[in-house]
Amino acid sequence: MVEESLLYVIALLFAVMLLVILGQKLRIAYPVFLVIGGLLISLVPGAPLTGISPDLIFLIFLPPLLYEAAWFTSWPNFWKMRWPIALHGFGLVIVTSVIVAYVSEKLIPRFTLSIGLLLGGIISPPDAVSASSVLKFFKIPKKVKTVLEGESLVNDAASLTVFRFALAAVISGTFVFHKFADSFLIVTLLGIAVGLFIAQIIYFVHKLFVTTSSIATALTLITPYVMYLTAEHFHVSGVLAVVSGGLFLSYRSKDILNYKARVQAIGVWTTLTFILNGLIFILIGLQLPLVVNSLKYYSLEEAFRYSLFITGLIILIRIVWMYAATYLPYIANKNLSNSILKPNAREIFLVGWAGMRGVVSLASALAIPVTLADGKEFPERDLVLFISFMVILVTLVLQGLTLPWVIKKLNLKEDRLEIPADIQTQQIHLRLMKLSIAHIEEKYQALIQSNTLVKNYKKNLEEDMDFTMANIECLKNDENERHQVEEFNQVRLDLGEYLTRQLTILRLQKVFDEDIIRREEDRIDLEQNKIG
Repeated sequence: MVEESLLYVIALLFAVMLLVILGQKLRIAYPVFLVIGGLLISLVPGAPLTGISPDLIFLIFLPPLLYEAAWFTSWPNFWKMRWPIALHGFGLVIVTSVIVAYVSEKLIPRFTLSIGLLLGGIISPPDAVSASSVLKFFKIPKKVKTVLEGESLVNDAASLTVFRFALAAVISGTFVFHKFADSFLIVTLLGIAVGLFIAQIIYFVHKLFVTTSSIATALTLITPYVMYLTAEHFHVSGVLAVVSGGLFLSYRSKDILNYKARVQAIGVWTTLTFILNGLIFILIGLQLPLVVNSLKYYSLEEAFRYSLFITGLIILIRIVWMYAATYLPYIANKNLSNSILKPNAREIFLVGWAGMRGVVSLASALAIPVTLADGKEFPERDLVLFISFMVILVTLVLQGLTLPWVIKKLNLKEDRLEIPADIQTQQIHLRLMKLSIAHIEEKYQALIQSNTLVKNYKKNLEEDMDFTMANIECLKNDENERHQVEEFNQVRLDLGEYLTRQLTILRLQKVFDEDIIRREEDRIDLEQNKIG
């Protein structure tokens, strides 16, 4: 049994790799391609039916995915866009949940307001990975990416709070709005507090006890689970605990991780999140037969009709909300109406269209219990599960596949920086070299005179500084000289690949120690990575 399960997981991972490679060739975002691939696999006769436990998603998948997203989010950018993020991450989730609740109650027979709110809580949060995996192919304004990524960090907490309150309302048979509002506020604030408290403890553990990069990396893997489980133990938002703690530790990462730990941790986390996301999205596609088979009281045609209506509704709600929440403050405040920061209508539409659903919606839907406490069947579970699955599927496929076309039609451009990014990079490099020379002259003046290696190192820094100054001038001047810089970087990349091949030859000759050769390969890789 264990061997069969392991073999199945390995087969799924292999399928993920193949589908991602194919998706990259076709320039299709891998979550979209994986869902379609899983869907097609599920239709193959004899394909095993694959159920997903909600505990597997909430306890195993969700904490590291949230933590990784928070870790790689820029806190200054997040704080700069805090109001749009809060409006979309909290306000839009609640508005979507309430509208879906009232509409579905009127639209679907036997649906109550509590069941409608349960459905709304499930399908309200967009998925960060889906949008970002599409947007990475295109150069778009930075604030668009910041809002989408920041929104996804907080909307999961809002939707799960709505979901849990609605679930309790269905079970108890009563719905009291002010209790929901009070509960939402308490769960949110205490979740953030728990995350920051645990983050402070982890910070001091890193500072006082961690001795190697492997231990530091392992601790980063444990941290999101500690935050999530602690918060959930006290019945507050584990999602916001992970997000707030992740943002704090990311901002202080240079204090607790040395360069070796940072390089190692980035490699480990990149691979881990790729595997987790890949498995989740292919498993979403594989759910189709189980979801269809779960329908008991509705025909497939009725379920499809309700699903498509609700999907269209939440897409419309999101787009309308984006424009209303963005422009109403400018209409109300005349001082803001002339601001140069007034948002672009095309950017707003892009944020509105990039509202694809994913992991959290699936986990929430699957977490609906089969029976109530008294043993009776949970009301309308089959249709809620079907609609949730179809919303995920349609938004991922429809919006995911059309998002590149929408971006091209909107003709959005990447932010034009006052100083181009490549020039800023060289200017930072130049400033650091000047500081390095000044530091050596101030602290090691005696060694400059007595130690040939230190003297030559200072000389190399000075030569490198002159070269960087010339490089900046080339970048500032005409396109021909910029092209020369690109050619020069290509020569450096080619030289790195050539040297790597030569190290392989040295390895075969067995003259030098293997560990030394690997260290030299790592050095060349880091140098090439600096170039691009």
